[in-house]
Amino acid sequence: MLLANEARLERWERKVEWPLTALAVVFLAVYAWQVLDDHGFMHVPLEIVLWLIWVVFAAEFGMRLTLAQNKLKFLRTHLFDLAAVVLPMVRQLRVLRLITVITLLNKKFQHKIRQRVSIYVACVTVLVAFCASLAVLDAERHAENASITTFGDALWWTLTTMSTVGYGDRYPVTGEGRLVAGLLMVGGIALLGVITGTIASWLVEKLRGVEEAELETAQELRKLRAELAELRSELNARSGG
Repeated sequence: MLLANEARLERWERKVEWPLTALAVVFLAVYAWQVLDDHGFMHVPLEIVLWLIWVVFAAEFGMRLTLAQNKLKFLRTHLFDLAAVVLPMVRQLRVLRLITVITLLNKKFQHKIRQRVSIYVACVTVLVAFCASLAVLDAERHAENASITTFGDALWWTLTTMSTVGYGDRYPVTGEGRLVAGLLMVGGIALLGVITGTIASWLVEKLRGVEEAELETAQELRKLRAELAELRSELNARSGG
């Protein structure tokens, strides 16, 4: 029964992998449009689209929870997904919906381009920086005494924060903006860990491949030597005869 449930969960995750990835891309595009076109006539329709996509994400998470045999274990191992589904119900935490986008896109493309480490690192860094810039701009733009009021300000703040330079000329003043800052700091550390792990894994695979190639070569040499020895013995026997 346990194996059957786990198999159903795996089949479901494979089935919805591409649709959810496409929805994550759409979500990010719509969110970026809404933030960059502040007070535009499309603001309300775009907000409706964002919430509809969020409902799909929430329903999909609920489906996975239903299929999981050990639900407590599933929740413990999917805390980011749970936070991205539950916390945005509080308007001040709506930027956490971007966690789902980052998680889905990273999960989809990590194994696709992991061997091209530089491409993977660049893609993840750009994705995190872009999402953080949008989120902090959305949170800070209309706050009193805000120093982050344009996308350029937000991008500059994100780059200085991610690089741990921290000039201090731009900084969040709202609770939501500081939440984004905290997540970005933690995410930056996690990103470094992912990058280090990816590079280490790639190097291990390369070294394992070299070792396997050397082992195969050594086996071929031993086989060749054995054949040569057998051939030499046969020639000596014929010469002696």
